[in-house]
Amino acid sequence: MTLPALLSALSLALLYVASVVPGGRLGMVALAGLVPAAAVISVGLRGGLMCYAAAAILGLLVVPDKGCALLYLLFFGLYPVVKSLCERLPRGLELLAKLLFFNAILTLFYFLLAEFFLPFLPEPLVGTGLVYLVGNLAFLVYDYGFSKLIALYLHRVDPVLLK
Repeated sequence: MTLPALLSALSLALLYVASVVPGGRLGMVALAGLVPAAAVISVGLRGGLMCYAAAAILGLLVVPDKGCALLYLLFFGLYPVVKSLCERLPRGLELLAKLLFFNAILTLFYFLLAEFFLPFLPEPLVGTGLVYLVGNLAFLVYDYGFSKLIALYLHRVDPVLLK
């Protein structure tokens, strides 16, 4: 229980920094979303969920920029848990499940939470269908990089898990 609590504090601190630093908000929120993955890997799915839930709830309460907190709550913080579950599926279904999750969240943000989401988008994507094409490509790159970071974590930080 201690590790998820410490990791949620780290995730919350990164969320707070994301909301007060003028540039790189999306990158900082994505970085905060990597932290629950360490809990999922080290403690299990339940620990990852505890880390995510604590940081998400506290983020909504204390982070000044609610857009950052919502991005974490609905996507970046939750994705390590979803990724872990999807990767238990056969390869083709795994990718399909990940893309369905991403597109559902993208649609939610684009149509229902636009006031929080649109400031994160580059101007040429606003109001066009390109947001889905570019978003899916960016997501695939993000997922690939995320997998590489998990492999690095397993190899460097948590070598006991390799046995």
